[in-house]
Amino acid sequence: MSDHMIRVLTLDGAIRVSVASTTVLVEEIRRRQQTDPTASVAIGRLATAAALMGSLLKGQQRVGLTIEGNGPLQRLQAETNAHGQVRATLKVASAGLPPRDERYDVAGAIGHAGFLHVVKDLDLKEPYRGTVQLVSSEIAEDLAYYFTTSEQTPSSVALGVELGQHAEVVAAGGFLLQLMPEADDSKADSLTERLSKLSPTTTMLSQGLTPEAIAECILEDFPYHILGSTELTFSCSCSQRQTLKLLRSLGTEELDRLIEEDSEATVTCEYCKEVYTVKGDTLQEIRASL
Repeated sequence: MSDHMIRVLTLDGAIRVSVASTTVLVEEIRRRQQTDPTASVAIGRLATAAALMGSLLKGQQRVGLTIEGNGPLQRLQAETNAHGQVRATLKVASAGLPPRDERYDVAGAIGHAGFLHVVKDLDLKEPYRGTVQLVSSEIAEDLAYYFTTSEQTPSSVALGVELGQHAEVVAAGGFLLQLMPEADDSKADSLTERLSKLSPTTTMLSQGLTPEAIAECILEDFPYHILGSTELTFSCSCSQRQTLKLLRSLGTEELDRLIEEDSEATVTCEYCKEVYTVKGDTLQEIRASL
């Protein structure tokens, strides 16, 4: 089954939910980044979080999530657009931490002190930027805290990544549930009770449940309709043209060093790991243009 995400709204407009399956997407990121198990779970959660936030975008809008912590992974980044095209990377690919209480120690890998940064390109003059301190470093709780405090939208977030015997991703996904201004306290209380009894997202996905079926489990007592479905894929926007633009930004001194010492430049995209090689004559042209 291909990865996809659905957007759901209750008939009274009080509750909106986005549910995503991201197993293939997260496995692709794990393969490209060559992460160890704990890092795989961490970057998989963040990539799923970005995908879910993409459900709130339209047109050419984009959103980027960055987590900076004092743990061994240091920095994690994920980006998406309104069309379900996601990419993610992390500064250090190996957390090197043993499991804690039979779970991957994502909080320890990220660090218990740090920040979640959210940047939204909404086709305005300046992008929206929001930052919150990490509250648990488990990513789901941190994103829910961001929505509740920075956007004043009470939210519940679930993110999960399950690995197989060979550390491959066998199940990944999550959901984003938000209360709209129309929601009253009784609906919030009912949802809280419902969510407390819900199985983990990866368990439901491993059992064969689709995002549509998971949405039905979440909103069992609330009539709703599906607003749309979006296919989720790994996609990177890097190119040879961007590589040349990056080299121009280095300045004359660094370009002179590359020409003299290496005679060519090799640039590796941090997201997809595609390698771009720029020959010496092209470097000379860039240098001359400066």
